[in-house]
Amino acid sequence: MSKFYTNIYSIVNLYKKMSSKSEVVTQMIYGDSFQIIKKNSKWLKIKIKEDSYIGFIKKIKFVNFLKPTHKISVLSSDTFGAANKERKLGKLTYGSKIKVTIKNSKFSKFQNRWIENKNIKPYNYKSKNIFLDIGMFNNIKYKWGGKSFKGIDCSALVQIFFNYNNKFCPRDAKDQVKYFKNDIKLKEIKKNDVIFWKGHVAIALSKKKLIHAYGPAKKTLVMDVEKTIKLIQKTAKLKVFLVKRI
Repeated sequence: MSKFYTNIYSIVNLYKKMSSKSEVVTQMIYGDSFQIIKKNSKWLKIKIKEDSYIGFIKKIKFVNFLKPTHKISVLSSDTFGAANKERKLGKLTYGSKIKVTIKNSKFSKFQNRWIENKNIKPYNYKSKNIFLDIGMFNNIKYKWGGKSFKGIDCSALVQIFFNYNNKFCPRDAKDQVKYFKNDIKLKEIKKNDVIFWKGHVAIALSKKKLIHAYGPAKKTLVMDVEKTIKLIQKTAKLKVFLVKRI
């Protein structure tokens, strides 16, 4: 049985090939775990535990698997060198997983860092509405392969909310459209339905509004459903492929 390790960096790029000039196909965020398939002096070929994605990361320091106790529940959270706000040690993005070892009234300690309790929830916490907080990503920069507050793509915007709620979701839109089974008609669309084009996905906020990480606009934004469908058909010559109810 292969051993798992845990990422202790805020964001780690996963490349398609063994080169930093290669395509970034996805990212690991803090607390994601992985298996090592192959390694050399500079690179690791890995398989991510959360979604079985395979690719290459630069050789980094990593630790044995850490079972998380909590997760980041806000868009991004500062971390600190002590149980105060005096020495910042960087930010963790939404959905990052941590193993808390010490907790007081305001701060929790993990891996030699501290974080404010108001920015975390227990790892087993689940929201009744899986996309309840998706609006926090409105206006976040579009980034191919990204899955954080620094940049995100359309399929990651879907995946991170499933992962946050301890549910599996494939990483890419082409796999998501096969994974979600409940097809519905476009005219029946309602809140939390997922709309697929070839290579693109959006989440319905209501019958009339959707949110998506939209490459041509270079950011995540809320748009009118009908206008979006017409725009994508006009600019990319793509029609809605399927609508899924999760």
